[in-house]
Amino acid sequence: MSRVFNYSAGPSMLPVSVLEQCAKEMLEYGDSGMSVMEMSHRSKAYDAIIKEAFATFRRVMGVPDNYKVLFMQGGASTQFAAVPLNLMKNGKADYVVSGEFSGKAYKEAQKYGDVKLLATSEDTNFDRIPTFKKEDVRPDADYVHICYNNTIFGTHFNAIPDTGDVPLVCDMSSCIMSEPINVSRFGMIYAGAQKNIGPAGLTVVIIREDLLGNARPDTPAMLNYKVISDGDSMYNTPPCYAIYVAGLVFQWVEQLGGLYELYEINKMKADILYTALEKTKIFQLHAQKDSRSLMNVTFRTGDADLDKKFIAEAAARGMVSLAGHRKVGGMRASIYNAMPMEGVRELAKFIKEFDEANA
Repeated sequence: MSRVFNYSAGPSMLPVSVLEQCAKEMLEYGDSGMSVMEMSHRSKAYDAIIKEAFATFRRVMGVPDNYKVLFMQGGASTQFAAVPLNLMKNGKADYVVSGEFSGKAYKEAQKYGDVKLLATSEDTNFDRIPTFKKEDVRPDADYVHICYNNTIFGTHFNAIPDTGDVPLVCDMSSCIMSEPINVSRFGMIYAGAQKNIGPAGLTVVIIREDLLGNARPDTPAMLNYKVISDGDSMYNTPPCYAIYVAGLVFQWVEQLGGLYELYEINKMKADILYTALEKTKIFQLHAQKDSRSLMNVTFRTGDADLDKKFIAEAAARGMVSLAGHRKVGGMRASIYNAMPMEGVRELAKFIKEFDEANA
């Protein structure tokens, strides 16, 4: 068996030890006589699995007692509708558009109320995080929505914005569990699983309790946070296996030393790549320095054919899924939590060699 270094933006790499545990328990979990895939979600064995996943996630993220954690389905994109359906009490919301997915969230929210564009960096192809002041937020807005890390463009908020008394809602899909976060600064956080949590199909929601119970009357039950919360995320059959894998990933993070330890590792990995790219003659970074992501490094040569050559030669050396999104072009190296240091060093080495050979 020969595993590659997979720089995909998602679904992405999982920790090898987690995959080995999954393989070990594939045919039989514990002494249950069956796989987790085959279990009733109402069984005693699965009840223990999901409860442990909830508890470990709360510890890892430092979730305060007055917040609920929900396991939902439909990916983060489903939350683009669920958020306004649940939180628009006054029918107003302010949105920061810093990339593709925050743009989609902004567009979706416009179906449900008065939505203000608070700030955007579209004019420079989202190469930076746009700024705004607390005074720019409408005091009667129900929430402010941001996307903390922009997968496609390789940008990241370097601080949690101050929105005053207006709840801050955050799509954290591509950076959740990569750094310590003060959850109490947010009204709600949501994240698709397929970057840092586990397989696609699971969405994690962290929501302050006082924001529950305000859904529009026509909100579908499957999108109603109060319904999901009251049913302990089992209003219907949850994505059982994805939750089981996520639980193992939560344990892996905790065993590594938690988010502070992981953050130091992630900073080191990103620094290796950014430093290697800055020393080259042919590569340019897309994101401005003060907005760079630790998870998604976006770069290009400016020559489409040379970019293709880089991607092909990297793949031949076991480094795959480096093609950038069509809106940026070039290359994108997604170096989520499970990307080992060796993978980052190998890519940095190849960047140096490719630059010397093609400058």
